[in-house]
Amino acid sequence: MKQIKLDVNNYIYDVYIEENETLLYVLREKLNLTGAKIGCNSGSCGACKALIDGVDRKTCKALAKDFEGKKIVTIEGFADGDKLHPIQKSFIEVGAVQCGYCTPGMIITTQGLLNRNQSPNEDEIREAFKGNLCRCTGYVKIIEAVKLSARKLGGK
Repeated sequence: MKQIKLDVNNYIYDVYIEENETLLYVLREKLNLTGAKIGCNSGSCGACKALIDGVDRKTCKALAKDFEGKKIVTIEGFADGDKLHPIQKSFIEVGAVQCGYCTPGMIITTQGLLNRNQSPNEDEIREAFKGNLCRCTGYVKIIEAVKLSARKLGGK
């Protein structure tokens, strides 16, 4: 067992981990941050995403020990108390949340995309979401939510 410090949602956690524990496992089971979901557990569905230094990353295959010194943001770090983040509001406004299981990963992917490109076109949005699986929608509403988020956050 090894002790590491993880910066998650602007809070420093001292956590004991095993060498083979994934970041997803540590977030969910040791820090009780359950917004990142266990989907495929093989890196295919994107339900486990978190922002790592501003980049959306899948956490189910990533070892927790590799994230010491990185800034990690989970879906729990988006809202400010009862005030939702503009991306969260956009997903609700356009109806891009159905069962909700994939929604945290979709929101994380949206932020990661907008960190790279403030005004993505539809092809760029579709490309960014290739690693996210939603079984409920045809992605139309999700794409609308990303476009609305971009506008709200200063893009086009």
